Amino acid sequence: MSRIGRIPVPVPPGVTVTVAGGAVTVAGPKGSLRRTFENRVRLEVVDGRCVVTRRDDERRTRAYHGLARALVNNMVTGVSQGYSKTLKIVGVGYRVLPRGRGLELQVGFSHTVPIPATEGIDFEVPDATTIVVKGIDKELVGQVAADIRSVRPPEPYKGKGIRYVDEYVRRKSGKAAGAAAR
Repeated sequence: MSRIGRIPVPVPPGVTVTVAGGAVTVAGPKGSLRRTFENRVRLEVVDGRCVVTRRDDERRTRAYHGLARALVNNMVTGVSQGYSKTLKIVGVGYRVLPRGRGLELQVGFSHTVPIPATEGIDFEVPDATTIVVKGIDKELVGQVAADIRSVRPPEPYKGKGIRYVDEYVRRKSGKAAGAAAR
């Protein structure tokens, strides 16, 4: 049996989990999330915990069992605590400017790069080189942060670009001295 799938998801106070057919709705203090699941798993709320069980023992069902439990856990955590990703901009003259609900990046191009506001995502700009992406949907927060990073990923020679705060950029040494090659 799936080691992740058999662990029940604890439902904290103030969070409600509703199962209707194959759809699960999780509502909490930060908002509400809804997701439909395949018929391979059965979800039920028992004693303040959400239990995920599988219907058969096929290979794909066993794989989906742990996934479904992890997705429900992420939904519960999202509506109770929320998720955030922090990005750092490194480079001379590189910065971020808040524009309405969206952002505007100046990252070495001849033009600024607008980042439109996404439904369910909030941006914070504590300083000119830091972006905090916040939301209740873990998947959406990660995707928006990855999209912002892809505008100018960190390069290995000087380390310039947009990176996650905890990301390590492996540096290269660059060109060898020209006199030794002659």
